[in-house]
Amino acid sequence: MIKPDELEKTAQRISEHLFGQYLPFWCGPALDQQHGGWMAWLSNNLQPDHSQPKGLIVNARILWAFSAAHQVRPEPVFFEMAERAFEFVTEKFWDAKHGGAFWQLNAQGRVKDDSKKTYGQAFYIYALVEFHRAFGSHAAFERAQTLFELVERHAHDTEFGGYFEVLNRDWSPAAADARLSEKDMSEKKSMNNQLHVLEAYTNLYRSWREPRVAVRLRELTELFLTRILDGHTHHLHHFFNERWEVRSDTYTFGHDIEASWLLCEAAEELGDAALLARVRTVAVQMAEVAFNEGLGADGGLCYEGRAGKIIDNGCECWPQAEAMVGFLNAYHILGNPDFLAAALQAWKYINDHLIDRAHGEWFWRINPGGLPDAKLPKVSEWKGPYHATRACLETMRRLNQPTQR
Repeated sequence: MIKPDELEKTAQRISEHLFGQYLPFWCGPALDQQHGGWMAWLSNNLQPDHSQPKGLIVNARILWAFSAAHQVRPEPVFFEMAERAFEFVTEKFWDAKHGGAFWQLNAQGRVKDDSKKTYGQAFYIYALVEFHRAFGSHAAFERAQTLFELVERHAHDTEFGGYFEVLNRDWSPAAADARLSEKDMSEKKSMNNQLHVLEAYTNLYRSWREPRVAVRLRELTELFLTRILDGHTHHLHHFFNERWEVRSDTYTFGHDIEASWLLCEAAEELGDAALLARVRTVAVQMAEVAFNEGLGADGGLCYEGRAGKIIDNGCECWPQAEAMVGFLNAYHILGNPDFLAAALQAWKYINDHLIDRAHGEWFWRINPGGLPDAKLPKVSEWKGPYHATRACLETMRRLNQPTQR
């Protein structure tokens, strides 16, 4: 039996790590002092690669992270960093002609990819709302509302529901490659895109009780329950055509456990008791499958599976972060101490393997042999402070919550 004082000590250690070690990296070594904002790419030993792009995703996530951190610990440096991030995404990424945000800049801050990827617009909404919640910024809030209108007008599928992946700069349908990264399939719709629109609209609805946001949030939640989630395996399918016909056969344990608690947040915000009960049942089932199928011998959450078997047993940083929150969420729903132990084990894995005590931040991935993957960077357009910051803040909060049985 885990004692309450042990949970309190764990929360304190996580707080000390976040505010004393993790976020200072993003206030110092990761800053781009020459071109503004943050470095586009840093190796594990902090060597830059100026050929790499500055991405909308990581810069929006930085804006979210410092806005969220400031609400828990309102220190001047977090306000300074959030302001820096807001100014950078506002001045550099915003398309003044057509609205919306560009996907990539080059290292000097000039537009490299002007496409409108829905995934990126969603993270921009998510971050703008958090900045508004932290500092009362009307400019950020109005821009989030504008982005909602643009996404709804151009990216929403009015026939089959959900959101298309990518549009051209002028928001016209794009016939080009729809992939977010080289790992992905070029399909009309992806689980990942829908998940982060749901996440963004949940945050937007917290501050803007607009009925249309609620309608779309409910639609997305239902799509996850009926289309995206496999009702037999309790894993999420990854890629679909516009009619929601499945086009992939793998799943990632990190997305499964992340979605399990983000769906609960959406249902809680909607205030529908029946929907929340359905979602909590599914969340526990998804957490059970991640617990039973995805954990490696060293306690880390493995990356990818297919047909009930692990096909990539490397441990990336973000699934461990989501495991802390997702297993805690399942524990608070069901009261099963195994889920609490799994959440604490996720933190132990992070503490033992992922934290880079020489250069700061977390390693991206621990390979099956137990060593960090030296090829993967410390900072990139995909590697930022979002998953870790959120997991630390959520875990600190949830360790003091009673179960919801």
